[in-house]
Amino acid sequence: MSRLFLGRGLETEADAYIDGGKSRAILVCGKRGSGKSYTLGVIAEELHRAADATILIVDPMGIYHTMSLSNHEQESVLWDWGDSPRGLPVKVLVPGDPVERYGGADIVAEMERRGVEFRSLALNPSDVSAESWCDSFGTSINEPMGISLAKATRRCRQEYGARGYFIREIIDEVLKDPRAHDRTIDALVNRLEMANQWGIFAADRYRELAEILDPDSVNVLDLSVIDSGRYGRRGLIVSVLSRDLFRKRSIARRREELGLAPERRKFWMLIDEAHQFVPSGRSALGKEELIRWVKEGRQPGLSLVVASQQPSAIDGEVLSQCDVIISHALTTSDDKTALNRLTKDYMRNEIKTYIDQLARTGQAVFVDDDTERLEVVQIRPRASRPGGGEA
Repeated sequence: MSRLFLGRGLETEADAYIDGGKSRAILVCGKRGSGKSYTLGVIAEELHRAADATILIVDPMGIYHTMSLSNHEQESVLWDWGDSPRGLPVKVLVPGDPVERYGGADIVAEMERRGVEFRSLALNPSDVSAESWCDSFGTSINEPMGISLAKATRRCRQEYGARGYFIREIIDEVLKDPRAHDRTIDALVNRLEMANQWGIFAADRYRELAEILDPDSVNVLDLSVIDSGRYGRRGLIVSVLSRDLFRKRSIARRREELGLAPERRKFWMLIDEAHQFVPSGRSALGKEELIRWVKEGRQPGLSLVVASQQPSAIDGEVLSQCDVIISHALTTSDDKTALNRLTKDYMRNEIKTYIDQLARTGQAVFVDDDTERLEVVQIRPRASRPGGGEA
């Protein structure tokens, strides 16, 4: 059994583990500065140590590349825990050109000197559904622009196949639409040409997104270089990637059931600031795919860890599917109430009662439905260097 070591119980002093040998849905939360992102890094370290799954951290803040460095600042504390500082192999996936995104070749060179390896990520336009294009352009699939776009992508798929067309081919098909109004065509072509300038799409070669991930490294998708927004490019990237990984693992699972060698490891996706991607009360690009992960991911071997300062801002369907909760200190009543709704019969008290007992940074309420365990734990120190300190 793959056990992920989180820390120790404050009362029992017993080690706290998560069973990582099967698919899990995990919530990590806590107010700013309480240790939420630090704990996400602990889980990533444990997954890398277990070496039986491919790890992807979705990083909207650009802080997880520091995991390539050793955490010498906590060396004495690590020794007390029977561990020592060590950096991990880190692959940073950058949408577009890393030099352009980070603002200079010297920045990229310095990060590479610190052990970071960069890989450029380019989405395949043929992997983007007509609905996702419409969401990205702020229109509906039932409006004239959406109808014309849906017809264009359908013709592209028929003519070129699922892997053979790019934005230029979509534009060509839009221009051929005999029933579309000139104004509709002009507006749609302008938006497609604008999307071509975003720097996140492949222009001439289809590449499997799953092939970009290194199964032996901590893969970090750095979305801090992309503007956020309700229907922004961050959500589009997560949407396409989530759908692709779900499909790949479903195929691998069928191979396993038939006694054939699986082509891909199981996947763990860890998402910081997850309320950006699965927000409560509104739609967002990528939300549908991530809800599918937590609802249907167990069978194909997909695990999801969502982390946020605001658990109340995460969609209730996602929260209700989480079988592990790791909550650092929370102060707002909305956030405590959101977690308290997850209180189960086996708990002696409501979750918020334990949250109010947290006394210091690094302490967390640990709930595991699998073992029906709830206790306050001290999260173990990180072996790799944590990022995200204030300037």
